[in-house]
Amino acid sequence: MKIIAVIVTYNRLPLLKRLLKEITAAEGLDSIIVVNNGSTDGTQEWLDTQTGIRVIHQDNVGGSGGFYTGMQQACDDGADWIWCMDDDVYPEPDCLEQLLKLANDDSIGILCPRRIQDGKVFVNECRKINLTNAFASLHGSRLEDNISEPADIEGMVFEGPLISRKVVEKAGLPNKDLFIFYDDTDYSLRTTMAGFRVVYVPQARMQKELFFSNDSWETKQAKKKWKRKYHIRNSAWFNHHYGKNFAVRHLRPLNTLLGYTASALWLCLTSKQYHLSDIRQLFRAYSDGINERLGK
Repeated sequence: MKIIAVIVTYNRLPLLKRLLKEITAAEGLDSIIVVNNGSTDGTQEWLDTQTGIRVIHQDNVGGSGGFYTGMQQACDDGADWIWCMDDDVYPEPDCLEQLLKLANDDSIGILCPRRIQDGKVFVNECRKINLTNAFASLHGSRLEDNISEPADIEGMVFEGPLISRKVVEKAGLPNKDLFIFYDDTDYSLRTTMAGFRVVYVPQARMQKELFFSNDSWETKQAKKKWKRKYHIRNSAWFNHHYGKNFAVRHLRPLNTLLGYTASALWLCLTSKQYHLSDIRQLFRAYSDGINERLGK
């Protein structure tokens, strides 16, 4: 059984260094692929001095494009299982060992670790993805944070999942055109649609970075502004693409749009962080999603 780790990084060199230090100690790991998404903080220069890892430099095509490239390379290198993660997590010493305890079950396509942030269990995985009730959350039933046994889930994140090559062969690679947001939800749903199980393994632990900020609410919103269009667009795309009825396909993403629009209007009135042109971009993002126009 050949296991290859795929790490996607962008402008977080200290976190990447920590991750590489921790992951090299993982028993059973055969090789590491690092996909550098156009970092400008010295990451490329540092990676070029490293040995024992395969490095791929490319333009910033988002997390989805990074995992697309890395998983494709891992398959080309003969991986049976692909261990995917961003640079802001790192595995505990026996994380991979705990995941591999279930790897011989042919019904399982993805094994997901428990994430720990600041000493507490961090959960946003869900047992079921809701594609029928537009007035309830997409993540229909959140996974309990105190779960003690492996559990089947439908919604996972690209922060430590161990993905079988069989999933790639049957469900394909991540959708690189999503850039950021919903690429992991899309991939886990496609995995279950292809007939595989996605299993959360609480005994496997991954540490997740906690980012602190003393910025005001307005400043935080301004810093996140560029991301909003991707969240609106990809939410609209996902619900439109997979929704089981008109309400899910159209009304749920509209609700997301209206929520962000209300915040943007408030910031237009109270600060210089948003302008009316920004609000037009939010509506354009919604239109792109509903019409399934993706890309960076």
